[in-house]
Amino acid sequence: MEAARKLKTYEDLLAIPEEVRAELLAGEIIAQPGGLSDHSRVQRSMSRFIGGPFDDDTDGPDGWWIFLEMDVRFTRHDVTRPDLVGWRRSRLPAPAGMRPIDVVPDWICEVLSPSNARHDRVFKARLYAEHGVPYYWLIDPAERTLEAYVLRDSQWLRAGAWDDTEVARVPPFEAIELPVGRLFFPRPPT
Repeated sequence: MEAARKLKTYEDLLAIPEEVRAELLAGEIIAQPGGLSDHSRVQRSMSRFIGGPFDDDTDGPDGWWIFLEMDVRFTRHDVTRPDLVGWRRSRLPAPAGMRPIDVVPDWICEVLSPSNARHDRVFKARLYAEHGVPYYWLIDPAERTLEAYVLRDSQWLRAGAWDDTEVARVPPFEAIELPVGRLFFPRPPT
């Protein structure tokens, strides 16, 4: 007879060395390799284009906290570390020193890579919908695309998809124009 599997918790996740990038999905610790430079480039660019006007710039449409790779606890056995994650300040007034954050985010952006695309597109998309995350973005550095989804009646509705030739206004940050091509490294000269 097979022994019952013990579901892991956040305490088990904290026991892993900090240099190991891992998440807790359905009670299982999932370790992932570090991102490629393409992945890091997207995170930095998104932090500038979105974080700048919505989080840092007091003259812009602020009112958000935008973080990179912050632990977010959805359940005792589901703790993700989205590539970028945001909360309206009215819903998370004082995040300093919090780890994990137990408030459901208002926006999550995942940067796809071969090691995580399946989890981001299937498992995490389902988890985020079940917990009511209103906006979910997927950025694919290999394809140089951005896909945005809006939650309606517990289902993801595609708000749009853009490639690196476009400038987009993407909910919930449609107050600014996002030059999609500038999220990625420049194309090599032909």
